[in-house]
Amino acid sequence: MSDIHDTATELFTELTGRTPDGLWSAPGRVNLIGEHTDYNDGFVLPFAIPHRTVAAVGVRDDGIGRVRVASTFAAEPVEVALDELGTLFPTLRQAQGPSSQGKPAVPEWAAYPLGVAWALAEAAGAAGAGIDIAIASDVPVGAGLSSSAAIEGATASALNDLWNAGLDKTALARIGRKAENEAVGAPTGIMDQMASMLGEPDAAIFLDCRSLEAQLVPLGVAEAGLAILVMDTRVKHAHSTGGYGERRAACERGAAIMGVPSLRDVSVGDLSRAETLMDDVTFRRMRHVVTENQRVLDTVRVLREQGARAIGDLLVASHASMRDDFEISVPELDAAVESALSAGALGARMTGGGFGGAAIALIEADAVATVSDAVNAAFAASGFAAPHLFTVTPSAGAQRDA
Repeated sequence: MSDIHDTATELFTELTGRTPDGLWSAPGRVNLIGEHTDYNDGFVLPFAIPHRTVAAVGVRDDGIGRVRVASTFAAEPVEVALDELGTLFPTLRQAQGPSSQGKPAVPEWAAYPLGVAWALAEAAGAAGAGIDIAIASDVPVGAGLSSSAAIEGATASALNDLWNAGLDKTALARIGRKAENEAVGAPTGIMDQMASMLGEPDAAIFLDCRSLEAQLVPLGVAEAGLAILVMDTRVKHAHSTGGYGERRAACERGAAIMGVPSLRDVSVGDLSRAETLMDDVTFRRMRHVVTENQRVLDTVRVLREQGARAIGDLLVASHASMRDDFEISVPELDAAVESALSAGALGARMTGGGFGGAAIALIEADAVATVSDAVNAAFAASGFAAPHLFTVTPSAGAQRDA
């Protein structure tokens, strides 16, 4: 963490010639189970990871109402007048639409912090003073570990403090989602932002995405002699492109056919009737969400009654559903899951939105090297690029660090 703090501070000083007013950080997340349920008003069980994004932020000393952002992701900073943010993002959404060939109004990396500034100003009733923001991160990008929510959480936490907005963590999560949906154009739910804001050590967040009620569920992974291995396939994904939106549209179509507000209102017992009412693709998309919601509830119950060692089969069933019904896996993700299970993992599944990114495996703590070797060998045998493998522990959410 000190390296990321130093990098963000140095970038801020290069940008402004002074030191920042403070440092704020927010983590990426791993979703233990509950994929594509969040935007269907369902249940999810993510946890924050140690990898974080740091925002070095300061009020501008020239009195000008502009926001300037710099990042280690890009060579050049981006600067926008605060009162122009409201007109900027409709242009960005239109430019990124599938039928448009226009250039985005700002680079996508900058749309995350700028979108947060816009959404927070709307929530607070007005923007505060002009702001400079410098961002550094060690959250892997495009790996399904929510690097975007980490940027949003760090930025929102900083602006909430420096603009004296007085918003709570749930409100800041909503701001992050608004930025991602309306500024970046990614039709995601609120799971990532809530996990990044509310994370706690050694706990997952059992989140009802309809009510936003959140409960901490102790994981006890280390206590059980286990570890969680992240297997980043290095296959990049982007939620603002078509596959994610198509899945969301199918879910909305299924809910409409069933005559309910969202798939949260469909139970496993309704599936036999549903299959007679819709085409096969819509039904399978719906079946994944409905059964995944039940798997989240079952996982929470099993964790509380039996502990982490007993959830492996639920993880495996979740991956099969995403692979076969929701069709969001890729060969690299399947290889990671299958090779980890063959090497003795208790359970494994892809995590995140799919079409690339990472999988996770629940493994014996003393088997990290063995399972890692098996995954690396499977990738090499298939001609895939080497994966990035590392363990994670449930960690703290967004906070001010300095």
